[in-house]
Parts: sequence; C-alpha cells; structure tokens
Amino acid sequence: MASVMKDPLDLLDVSSLLSEEERDIQRTVRDFLDDRVRPHIGEWFEDGRFPRELVPELGKMGLLGMHLEGYGCAGTNAVSYGLACLELEGVDSGLRSFVSVQGSLSMYSIWRWGSEEQKQEWLPRLAAGEAIGCFGLTEPDFGSNPSGMRTRAVRDGADWILDGSKMWITNGGIADVATVWAQTEDGIRGFLVPRGTPGFTTSDIKHKLSLRASVTSELAFDNVRLPASAQLPEARGLGGPLACLNEARFGILFGAVGAARDSLQAALSYADARIQFDKPISAFQLTQKKLADMAVSLNSSMLLALHLGRLKDDHRIRPEQVSVGKLNNVREAIAIARECRTILGGSGISLEYSPLRHANNLESVRTYEGTDEVHTLTIGQALTGHPAYR
Repeated sequence: MASVMKDPLDLLDVSSLLSEEERDIQRTVRDFLDDRVRPHIGEWFEDGRFPRELVPELGKMGLLGMHLEGYGCAGTNAVSYGLACLELEGVDSGLRSFVSVQGSLSMYSIWRWGSEEQKQEWLPRLAAGEAIGCFGLTEPDFGSNPSGMRTRAVRDGADWILDGSKMWITNGGIADVATVWAQTEDGIRGFLVPRGTPGFTTSDIKHKLSLRASVTSELAFDNVRLPASAQLPEARGLGGPLACLNEARFGILFGAVGAARDSLQAALSYADARIQFDKPISAFQLTQKKLADMAVSLNSSMLLALHLGRLKDDHRIRPEQVSVGKLNNVREAIAIARECRTILGGSGISLEYSPLRHANNLESVRTYEGTDEVHTLTIGQALTGHPAYR
C-alpha cells in the first residue's frame, strides 16, 4: 500500500514556510482549543450560547488584540495573528468572530484613532479580557453602503447627542464599550459609548441559523449624551471605520482556511472509516476526486493567506489585495464545507460532525466585512480604475 503523507492536509508543506515562533503560536492556540472548546462547541452551537467564561482565558493567552503594540497587547506579527484566527475558526467561526471584533475592530479603532486617555482606559482591560468591546457601523438599511448611515451625533455645548441604531453587531449584547460611527456636521466620526450610558440599549438577535455560538445584537441610541472626550479624535470620514474593517478582513481570510481545513479533516477521517461495498469509501475514485480537489483548493487558499500576511508584515498590503483574500478564501471554504458534507452522507447533518456547521457559519462570514459583490467591485476598480458601486 502506498504511504500516506504525515499531514495530508498540508499537501504543499506550507508549514515549512513558517518561522518556529509562528508554528509555536499556532500549536499553542490549537492545543488550548482542543482542550477547552472543541469538546463543547456542538452543544454551544445547538444551544445558541457564546462561552463568555472563556474570554479571560483568551486574554491570558494574549489572543485579544495580539497584533497590536503596547497597552498590554502581545505585539505579534500579522502572520501569527492570522494563524491564531485559522485555529479559532477551525473550531467555530463564532469564536474567531469574537476575537476579530475584540482585537481588529474594537481595540484597533481605539489603538489607531483614539486619544492617549482612551487607550489607557480601555486597551489594557480589553487585551486582558476584563472588558469586551463591539463595533457599531452597519445599520438596518445601510450595510454595504455605510456612507448612508442615519445614526447622527450633534453638538450640544461641549457634549454630543447621539441618536440612531446599529444592526448585526457581534458582541453587542455583552460589550462593555461600543465604538459607534455617526454622521456629524464634520462628516462621519467615531465615538466610544460605555455600557450603562443613559439612552444606550442593546437587544440580541435570536433564531439564527448561523453563528449560533456568537452574540449578535442591535444597538439603539436614544438621545445619548456623550462628553467631548468620547469622540475618537484621529478618525475623520469613512476612512476611519474602513481601515478597521480591513484589519478584520485580514483575520477572516486566514480564519476561513481553518474552517475549510477542519471540514476536510472530518471528511477524510469519515471516508477512511466508512465501509461500503466491502471497502472504505476513501478508496473509491469519486471520493478521491472530491478529496483531491478540496486539498488543492485548501492549500492554494493557505498560500494566498500566507502571502498576504507577509505583505502585511512588510506594510505593503493594499485594500484590493485583502479583498482578493477575503473573497477567494471564504468562497472556497464554503464550497469545501458543503462538499465534505456530501462525503459524510446522512451523518453530515449531525452536530457530531463539523462541516455543515462550518458551512452555515461561513454564510455569515461571506456576508459580513464586505459581501462577495463589494469585494468583486473593489477588485474591479483596482483593475479598471472605474468605481462601479453606483
């Protein structure tokens, strides 16, 4: 019998392109998740529960805002952050979403656009998992077109009065502080709104078919009075929130590879153990074609993610390149998860196996941080010079 590769999922030996430190970080995150999360994730998904009790542990491991410098953050390189996202999403997209929103949206918005006082107040607590953050940009009627947002902040003496609502906000119902973007007389500006501020309420979105082990909420602002110190002083215009979204999209393009990898691992294991017509189904040509096609797609996606990670670490990555990664890797991950379900047969609809759960979660991942259509047009504009959004 022909020998099987040591790691059949790493067909192209991509791991050899990683530094020892990067491999150690990836291995540490994987071991933690295998011990603390993987045995329970199916139950949490079924119950629609986010394991909030894990947040301080994530902070202790340095996973929250891990690619940021100072203020209690780990200060790792971009590739290490990406590999952590890969392992997190390899267990469940909801967990990676939490870490992405905490670090790349909430914390990054403060780290990049906040005052020194805001950074000192919030970043160490968010990095330690002692506080939770969320990011309020999307509105019920303005998703792909955030420039049309209706949430508004108007000056009242030295204060601001904030009115409006935000929708589909990960972590919203459990957040201690929300970064909220609003129209002002000076254009779009960002504000930090702590939980408990009068007029600020949240309501969780129930009956989800996707990202069930994650908190998704609506934020409402009714005559919310904020001091001048609540404004993020360095953020002006739509470029502020869009820069934050690019940080989160980078984590997604690695994370999607994790979901695809976990799905393929489940399919490979099942195909080797499932006997039909007196031999394992992995020995049939049609099954091997499925597995081979998915392995090629998985390894190509991983190479793309790693290349973009190196560009980011060299400070050379461009927004359209992030769009290529997010568009391709999420699209390929969904296709892999769905194909893996076919190998699992009827067993594939059970929460005992991960592929259909990953496929459901990835439907949300495909939509948030830019839909396929938006990323396609971003790439199209880079190719032609013509914006086709309107």
